Amino acid sequence: MKTTVEISDDLLKQAKEYAARMGIPMRAVIELGLQLALHSKKPSQRPFRLKTITTRGEGLVCEEDWSVIRSFIYEGHGG
Repeated sequence: MKTTVEISDDLLKQAKEYAARMGIPMRAVIELGLQLALHSKKPSQRPFRLKTITTRGEGLVCEEDWSVIRSFIYEGHGG
């Protein structure tokens, strides 16, 4: 079956380079990609939920401005 698809120029370039490197036609590259996509594991059906963590009022208290807070965060990390 023939069909037309629109893909980004960069992706097409990469696909053509891959086909040339592997010595296979573009059709085979596209079919392989579709097969991989269709047979890959399905994403988890359960949505991601961020765990709620509280310090119960015992967290860090800093009454400085953000530049001071930022310096504490990056202290010892080259920032």
